[in-house]
Amino acid sequence: MSADGVSLGGRPALVSRLHRLAAQSGRPAVAQERCDLCNIDIPDDHSHLLHVEDRRIVCVCRPCFFLLAGQGAYLPTGSRTLVLDDFELPDELWYALGIPIGLAFFFRSSASGGVAAVYPSPAGATESELHLEAWEDLVAANPVLATLESDSEALIVNRLAEPPRFAIAAIDECYRLIGLIRVSWQGLSGGTAVGEAVEGFFVDLEQAAAR
Repeated sequence: MSADGVSLGGRPALVSRLHRLAAQSGRPAVAQERCDLCNIDIPDDHSHLLHVEDRRIVCVCRPCFFLLAGQGAYLPTGSRTLVLDDFELPDELWYALGIPIGLAFFFRSSASGGVAAVYPSPAGATESELHLEAWEDLVAANPVLATLESDSEALIVNRLAEPPRFAIAAIDECYRLIGLIRVSWQGLSGGTAVGEAVEGFFVDLEQAAAR
């Protein structure tokens, strides 16, 4: 991801000190990316922030995470993973949601005040606003959805699997799924690699939920 030019204002000395403390606090890891905010090297297992207004996931170092999480337009991504084995989603309610394929994630948007759905395509993510009545019916059938944190976590629905699979996950994980599908897509229909990528993603979710 490219840097977005966010300034840390009059706190460069504090950021520099936090970087030194972070480097001293554990064993160094091989950096694969750079912080999108201050451009320092970061390891593969770095943190993320969500830019709420732009709906953009930002890769960050630990000092930038602690300085900016919850400040202005930046929110930390969600931290919980729940596999929903008893989730209720009958066909008629799914059709009322108006999603054209059987794989999507849903989140409460503080920017719009509604609920948005995101589903994959060969070109990346497609986002659409939901009819609130259909979403409220879904929440009534599954009260756990009332606990969704706005913007930072989402419900993932995979009706392409047999049986269908449902989970609540951090929003950066949801966008990771979209990225996996995009890089795996082959031909007009997606090919077998897409199914394998989605299956592997849900296996990862189940393992995370079991920890």
